[in-house]
Amino acid sequence: MAERKTILTAAVTGNLTSPSQNPNLPVTPAEIARAALDAASAGAAIVHLHVRDPETKAGSMRLELYEELVGRIRDQNREVLINLTTGEGGRFIPSPGDPRSAAPGSTLCVPEKRVAHVEALRPDICTLDLNTMWSGQASVINSPDSVQTMARRIYASGVKPEIEIFDTGDLHLMRHMIDTGELHLPLMVQLVLGVRFGAMATPQNMAFLVSALPEGVQWAAFGVGRWAFPMLAQSLLLGGHVRIGMEDTVYISKGQLCRDNAQLVAKAVSIVEDLGGEIASSEEARAILNVSKSARPMGGAHSEFVDAR
Repeated sequence: MAERKTILTAAVTGNLTSPSQNPNLPVTPAEIARAALDAASAGAAIVHLHVRDPETKAGSMRLELYEELVGRIRDQNREVLINLTTGEGGRFIPSPGDPRSAAPGSTLCVPEKRVAHVEALRPDICTLDLNTMWSGQASVINSPDSVQTMARRIYASGVKPEIEIFDTGDLHLMRHMIDTGELHLPLMVQLVLGVRFGAMATPQNMAFLVSALPEGVQWAAFGVGRWAFPMLAQSLLLGGHVRIGMEDTVYISKGQLCRDNAQLVAKAVSIVEDLGGEIASSEEARAILNVSKSARPMGGAHSEFVDAR
C-alpha cells in the first residue's frame, strides 16, 4: 500500500440506480446536494454528481438542474471537489423491429451536448468515459472521435478529466489518446469493475488493469453491487484511491439497505483506517491531484437554497 493519504469519492446518485431499489436515493437537486454535503462531512474529499429529472427520476442533462445542484453545494462547502459526470448522452437502445432506430430511453447525442454543463459551470473535475459496451438494455457508445472532442473541450474549460476505464480495450484507447496528445499526463483514472459485460470484479482483474496503467497516473477503483466494499478494500491494498456511494450500491451490508450516502462513506472510512490507511481531506486531495481551488463561482449565487433539505 502506498505511503500517502487515500482520496475517497462519494458517487451519490448516478443515473441507473432507482428509488425502487432504495427509497432513500436522492433525486432532486436539493436531495442530491444534501447527500453530497453529508458525504463530505463524513469524509469524502470528492463528490461525483449526476442530476435527475425530478418528475421521472431518470438521469438528465438539463443545465438548470446542474446549476441548482452545484450552487446549493457551494453555498455551504467551497472545499469539497466537485466531479460532474459526462456519461449522460452515450446510451443507444435498438428498436426491436428496426435495430437501426433508437428505442425510447436512448440518449445518444453529439459530444458537444454531453460537456455543455462542464463548459458552463467549470467544476474541479469531470468524468470522461472511454467504454463502448453493452449495459443493461442499452449499448453505451463512446467513439474515439466523440471522446476526443469531449477531451478537447474539457481541457479548454480548465477542468481536469477523470478517465473511466471499464475494460482492457478502454486502456488501449486511453494510451492512444495520450500518444496523440488528446489526454495529458498526469491523469486521473477510475477503474470500474463489476458492471455486467465489463471487467469482472476480481482482485486479479484489478491488479492487471493497474499493472497496465502508464506512469504519471493517480488511480482509483471501485466495484458495483455486492462488490462495492470488497473492491474498495482491494483498491486500497493495491495503492489506489477509493469510491463508494448509492450510484454503486444501495446496501450497507448484505440484505440491509443503507440510510444514505453518508452511512456508506462512514463505513468506507472505517475500512480504510482499519487497513492502515488515512483519508485525505479535500485540501490534501487537491494537492495529490494537482487541482487548484478556483475563485470563480460555479453555478452562480444560490443563497436562497442554503437551508433547504
